[in-house]
Amino acid sequence: MSDEEKMIAEEQMIEMEFQGLLEDYLNSNHRRKVDIITRAYNMAKEAHKGARRRSGEPYIMHPLAVARIVSKEMGLGSTSISASLLHDVVEDTDYSTEDIRALFGDKIAQIVDGLTKISQGMFGENVSAQAENFRKLLLTMSDDIRVILIKIADRLHNMRTLSSMSPTKQFKITGETLYIYAPLAHRLGLFAIKTELEELCFRYEHPEVYADLKAKIAETAPERNKIYENFAVPVIPVLDKMGIQYEMRARVKSVYSIWNKMQNKGISFNEVYDLFAVRIIFEVHPGMDEKKQCWDIYSAITDIYKLRPDRIRDWVSHPKANGYQALHLTVMGPDGKWIEIQIRSRRMDDIAEKGFAAHWKYKESRIEEDNELEKWLKTIQEILSNPNPNAIDFLDTVKMNLFSSEIFVFTPKGEIKTLPQGATALDFAYIIHTRIGDHCLGAKVNHTLVPLSQKLRSGDQVEILTSQSVNPQPEWLNFVTTAKARTKIEASLRRQRRRIVEKGKNMLDELFNNEPIDNTLFNKILHSYKSENKEDLYYMIGNGELTLPLQKEAFFKLKPVPQKQDNLFVRYVKQAMNAIKKSPQVPEKVT
Repeated sequence: MSDEEKMIAEEQMIEMEFQGLLEDYLNSNHRRKVDIITRAYNMAKEAHKGARRRSGEPYIMHPLAVARIVSKEMGLGSTSISASLLHDVVEDTDYSTEDIRALFGDKIAQIVDGLTKISQGMFGENVSAQAENFRKLLLTMSDDIRVILIKIADRLHNMRTLSSMSPTKQFKITGETLYIYAPLAHRLGLFAIKTELEELCFRYEHPEVYADLKAKIAETAPERNKIYENFAVPVIPVLDKMGIQYEMRARVKSVYSIWNKMQNKGISFNEVYDLFAVRIIFEVHPGMDEKKQCWDIYSAITDIYKLRPDRIRDWVSHPKANGYQALHLTVMGPDGKWIEIQIRSRRMDDIAEKGFAAHWKYKESRIEEDNELEKWLKTIQEILSNPNPNAIDFLDTVKMNLFSSEIFVFTPKGEIKTLPQGATALDFAYIIHTRIGDHCLGAKVNHTLVPLSQKLRSGDQVEILTSQSVNPQPEWLNFVTTAKARTKIEASLRRQRRRIVEKGKNMLDELFNNEPIDNTLFNKILHSYKSENKEDLYYMIGNGELTLPLQKEAFFKLKPVPQKQDNLFVRYVKQAMNAIKKSPQVPEKVT
């Protein structure tokens, strides 16, 4: 094939990919804004002209692929699609954010700018650099959630094409993906994408284990099919008789999730009983209650098969923080094996696969779901609100609040509160209200008195005991886990310190009749009380750690502050320099 023929073939490939993107978009329920997408495509194509990926394909194929993921797999609209097409333009070409703003407006420019800021990856050279990279990521997320959605799509396409990268690069990208982007996808409800990211990472990090498990799963297919068919035989006529539109299918669990279960429980592949789950997705009858239909299907199945009560998970009444809703149950199948069943409406299924990105599609539930998103974004803002975070504490807070599993606990009135796993009774107090947390004296968990550091478990009922005489203590920071609790405690401690410092300053000023204290005398006072600076001195006075003399004249008798002695090396250098200065100078020879 000649160069000209290759060029024509590439142009056709690029054009086909763009037409596929437009088709995906036009098949969605978004308003038709083809013009702005076309303009973004034309600009990106021109900007990346001549550039190629490591695989050798034209670079424009990457932003096109990212835009298709954003459109088809996430269900986002024209603004996100356009920003996806342009996401590498500012970083890799001569165009600026201002150029994007002039041509496409503030929204798209803001998203592209956010993507440019977090383009260098999360893993820095040290903990501080990594914390700063995380901070940039969270800042862009709190500005516009679409930034992180597009970044996840970008990472997904990079993972799909990772084979063209060097082993070193593969290792770095898979580690970052598994540690950051897969948990973020999960937190945003992007279940299908989260699963694929984990699978791809596992395949590159443990290729032999992955291949072995994949083969074992394939070997069990005939047995799984038989179990499912036997299960479905009595269920199908019952569901048909109920007059609902539904689809029922068996879904094999991912290789990574099976391996994870084997590692966590210390079991072999043959001991994993839930290799697959049965998923029932139904269409809601007009005018019927969606939750009631879930429970009607539940009743129909449990009339046929024996229920395992400890495995019921009602995510319908109490959605997960990422918006996920479904009714999970486990029953004993006709073959004597436990079978997990997931019951969802079509709306629930769409949100389960596309997460927060799908929420805006369903107008009737927008308020509730937007609140879930707002809660999550508020958590991010609470993490960012700490003015001087320690890098390790910051990373721990991010991990605990954004990436950990959740627990569900009850107030005495039966309200459900969601907390990260590992949260304590004191975290719960701050979730209820800042004032409750600040004056928290103790807690009762399931009617039993417990310390504030008590870790909570799902299903616990928690009652908080308060007293106005109680205020936040520094040691509370040793056991709280939520960003809100940590932020509020630190803010309260700073306020307390300011009040004590002000009190101490006033006490010292009163001793000196509010006359200014000269620096020489103040340095004597600091030295005598072993204080590093004025604020520490004021704090110790105000907190009662130091006792002031009855008369200011006592300070005038203090010895002068001794001069700091140089260490031996410095003294040696100084002596040598003085000796050189004093030695007679020998005139240079003139030649």
